[in-house]
Amino acid sequence: MRQHAGFTLIELMIVVVIIGILAAIALPAYQIYTIRSQVTEGLVLASAAKIAVEENTITRSAGAIADYPGVGVPPAGSYGYKFDATDKVAGIAIAGVADVTAPAADEGTITITYAGRIATALGDTLRLVPGSGAVDAVSGLPANAISTTTPIVWGCAFTGGAGSVASFKYVPANCRH
Repeated sequence: MRQHAGFTLIELMIVVVIIGILAAIALPAYQIYTIRSQVTEGLVLASAAKIAVEENTITRSAGAIADYPGVGVPPAGSYGYKFDATDKVAGIAIAGVADVTAPAADEGTITITYAGRIATALGDTLRLVPGSGAVDAVSGLPANAISTTTPIVWGCAFTGGAGSVASFKYVPANCRH
């Protein structure tokens, strides 16, 4: 009687094929997951900018709010928000408001600009647009401009370029419009 002394060549080939198939599925999914989590990091960092917009538009009784360029010390008359670039987020800019008593559409918009590998994969920027009323299901933007009498709602707009459809897998679902 002969004893079995190990695996046959066929058994080893089957194991290698199974590992190859798993790697072909798992690696792209993992890469998408890591980029998506890094995009979310930018959204989390922008939450302080959202608070700055809300506080400044509600507490100021008149006048304008200057633009914040995205990094560094805030200019006089701006939101008082300061952002220092990270390895994943290059800047978080905030659009100014011409008159806080009657803000126009897109005033107070926060633009998140990504850096490095995320910028290459995403292609462009994410915009968080403040407003009032309901967020439109088609555009992802608030129905009206900021109102001092109603709560501020935030819409998300992905400003995609030529690669925007492929980049949808990296942005949150509410930005895919």
